[in-house]
Amino acid sequence: MLVDSPPEQRAETAPAPPTRRAIRAFGLLVSVGVLLLVALASIAIGAKALPLDQVWHGLFHDSGTYADVVVGDRISRTVLGLLAGAALGLSGAVLQALTRNPLADPGLLGINAGASAAVVTAITYFGVTSLSGYVWFAFLGAAAVGALVWFLGGSRGATPVRLALAGTAISAALYGYLQAVMIMDGAALGKMRFWTVGSLASATDSTIEQVAPFLAVGTLVALALARPLNAVAMGDDTARALGANLNRTRALSMAAATVLCGAATAACGPIVFVGLMVPHAVRSFTGPDLRWILPYATVLSPVLLLGADVLGRMVARPAELQVGIVTAVLGGPVFIFLVRRRRTAQL
Repeated sequence: MLVDSPPEQRAETAPAPPTRRAIRAFGLLVSVGVLLLVALASIAIGAKALPLDQVWHGLFHDSGTYADVVVGDRISRTVLGLLAGAALGLSGAVLQALTRNPLADPGLLGINAGASAAVVTAITYFGVTSLSGYVWFAFLGAAAVGALVWFLGGSRGATPVRLALAGTAISAALYGYLQAVMIMDGAALGKMRFWTVGSLASATDSTIEQVAPFLAVGTLVALALARPLNAVAMGDDTARALGANLNRTRALSMAAATVLCGAATAACGPIVFVGLMVPHAVRSFTGPDLRWILPYATVLSPVLLLGADVLGRMVARPAELQVGIVTAVLGGPVFIFLVRRRRTAQL
C-alpha cells in the first residue's frame, strides 16, 4: 500500500523554481546568441547580393576577388556597428540613470549637437574632408559640450534637472549654428549631408582603430558605475545615506557617456533612438538594477543597430538606406508609444 509523503518531505524534494538572477543570466546568454546571429546576417546580407559560398570564401580566404573585397568591407562595417551600438546603448542607460529620466538619450545633454557642430566647423573653416579628420573633431566637440554642460549644470552641485536644462539649451544653440553655416556654405552642406544622417557605410579599419580605445575606456568606466548609479537613482538623500559620492558619480557618468557617445558619433554620425529605446525596453525585463541594465544594453543595442543597417540594405537594393534613417523611422513610433504608456501609468 502506497503512503503519501508528508507535505514537508514533498516540499524538500520538489525542484526549486529558478531565481530571478538565473533568469536574467539566461536572458543575457540568449541575447549574446541573438547578437552573434545578427552579426553574421550583417556580413552575409548586403545591398549587393552574394551567394553564401562566396561569403564563406570571403570570410576565410583572401584571394582579392570582388566577393572577398565586399565581405571584407562588410566585416569592418559589422565591427563598427557592434562597437557603436554598444556605446550608444550604454551611454543612454547611464544618462537615463543620471538624469532619472527613463526617456533620456545622449542627445538630451547636447553630445550629438557638439559633435555635429565640430564637424561642420572642420569642413567649413579648416578644409577637413576625410572621415579620419571628422573623427577627431567630432570627439573633441562632444567632449567640449559634455564639459560645458557639466559646468553650466552646477559642476559639483549638479542635479539631473540642471544637467538636462543645460544640455537642451546648448543643443538648441549648436543646431542653430550648424544650420546657419550649412545654409551659407553650399559645399559644407553637400559634405555634411551624408555624415549627419548617420551611417555605417564608410566604416574602415582605420576608423575602428581610432575610436576603439575610447570606447573600451568608456565601457569599463560605465560598467563600473552600476552600483553607485543604483544609489543615485534612488535620490540624493538616499544615495548619501548609502555612502555614495554624488559629485564623483555624476562627473564620471558624464565623462563615460560623453566618451562613448562622442566616439560613436564621430565614427558613424549622429544616430538617434538607439540610446533611448534599448535601455528603456531592457528595464521592463531586468527591473531598475543597473548591474543588469548596463550589460543588457551593451549586448542588445548592437542588435538594434546592425538589424536596422541590414534592413536598410535590403529595402532599397541596389542602393541602401542609411542606418540613421532606419532607426529614426523605427524609433519615432516607439518613442510615442513609450511616452503615452508612461503618461497613462502616471494617471
